[in-house]
Amino acid sequence: MNLIKDTRDEIENLLKPENEKELIEAFYKDLEFGTGGLRGIMGAGTNRMNIYTIGMATQGYSNYLKMNFSDKNQIKLAIAYDCRNNSRLYAETCANIFSANGFYVYLFEDLRPTPELSFAIRHFGCQGGVVITASHNPKEYNGFKAYWDDGGQLISPHDVNVITEVRKITDISQINFEGNKKNIEIIGEEFDEIYLNNISKLSLSPDAIERNKDLKIVYTPIHGTGVKLVPESLKKFGFKNIYNIEEQDKTDGNFPTVISPNPENADALQMALDKAKEVDADIVMATDPDGDRVGIAVKNNTGEFVLLNGNQTGAVLIYYLVKKWQESGKLKGKEYIVKTIVTSELLVDIANKFDVEYYDVLTGFKYIADIMKQNEGKKSFIGGGEESYGYLAGEFVRDKDAVMSCALIAEVAAWAKDNNKSIFDLLIDIYLEFGFYKEQLMNLVRKGKEGAEEIVSIMTNLRETPPIEISGSKVVLVKDYLQSTSKDMETGVVEKINLPSSNVLQFFLHDGSKISVRPSGTEPKIKFYVSVKDRLENKADYEKVNSKLEGRISQILNYFDK
Repeated sequence: MNLIKDTRDEIENLLKPENEKELIEAFYKDLEFGTGGLRGIMGAGTNRMNIYTIGMATQGYSNYLKMNFSDKNQIKLAIAYDCRNNSRLYAETCANIFSANGFYVYLFEDLRPTPELSFAIRHFGCQGGVVITASHNPKEYNGFKAYWDDGGQLISPHDVNVITEVRKITDISQINFEGNKKNIEIIGEEFDEIYLNNISKLSLSPDAIERNKDLKIVYTPIHGTGVKLVPESLKKFGFKNIYNIEEQDKTDGNFPTVISPNPENADALQMALDKAKEVDADIVMATDPDGDRVGIAVKNNTGEFVLLNGNQTGAVLIYYLVKKWQESGKLKGKEYIVKTIVTSELLVDIANKFDVEYYDVLTGFKYIADIMKQNEGKKSFIGGGEESYGYLAGEFVRDKDAVMSCALIAEVAAWAKDNNKSIFDLLIDIYLEFGFYKEQLMNLVRKGKEGAEEIVSIMTNLRETPPIEISGSKVVLVKDYLQSTSKDMETGVVEKINLPSSNVLQFFLHDGSKISVRPSGTEPKIKFYVSVKDRLENKADYEKVNSKLEGRISQILNYFDK
């Protein structure tokens, strides 16, 4: 690979008159190191992911680590990467720069799931870490996510301070690309075994698995990092019948069999669903390229496969974990769960039912990790999750983990089957007990410079002139997380929100609906999270209530999609 020639050729192509718009997009600004690191389209240009923007980020992060850990004789870092194009190159670039700065680096021998990077930081006693991934973004993207010594992604004040240091790197001459190979240790399968053994200890129903070990599980990594460790984790739990999708087991950053490698999208699971019908599977699972999110499909009451959304899977998993903790006598009054503010309030109802403490945090699993850090040694973390298909149990990983989630979700299926139920039956039981919650996410994609400006305008208008009524129901409460205020629209009383400032708005309606609005921090879009609720008196009414709630959601989304 001749990087200089490739870059020159790409820039010459951008300079052609017909490519003026692409040229502006590549250079109109610097690719910003945000609170989660870098993420962007790969290519030449200051607004693109390449070894130079990666290098500036790594050097700035290195400088900040030196400032914070000056008392250490040896600062240690762990680095992992996923299946995306250039991920290996970017990971080696990071390793070289860190080692050139005098750090000791643990570099994975090959692609690995993001949660294993988090585990490695804690296991090796590192001061930080990096994973090269763009998560579930399209194939043109890659990214650089930075972690702190607790194994969680950077939060305040470190995130902002690292940004400051990265901005000080204004020229590539300030970056030391010449690595010290003596300071780089390659880690491989022997470490995988340590990670998987920790996951296997999370099992709460080994007897149920033994009785249902032939549960038919279809799994796809969608060309990503889960290809090896997810099946191995399932086997360690005791499952014997795991069906793979051969075409999608091939790691490929072009994701040739899907439009988008996102398990939130139904299309990404189509090949797995076809396989499930062929083998009459019990459950379908799909993980994203870096192995931290999982989407599932289960049979409904008519035997048809249906996709569960992130809120539904999270509710089933948290319900199972809390119930099993209670049955085993592990609830002593110091246990807790965590969810994000845009995740279903159903998790709150479950926590309250079992007298378990819950925390609401901003969107982003790093905030769940922060709660775990604050409570370490004082309280016990049962589990946590976010609507965007990310879940966690145990305390040895501090980021969402699809490897352990797949194993635990399969265990839920085995436990349900042991009680003559399916996961779908279990979900209906939860609705009967706590109320029928239904959620839907709408993404308004607005690409490029003009799109970014439009997103800013939408948020500004909603903030300055909040709606009085949405879909025939009055707005009774508005939460503005940027201003850290919660305003009762009927009394005018304003209260403070005790969370970090974030560009999120929430509208609570008289009929119990909740609408959350936030620009994506990693993609060119603005997100509208809609949650509605109604009573479900009996199983026979499921379709009727479901249809009613779908209608309510549609009306709300139509209000915003103008």
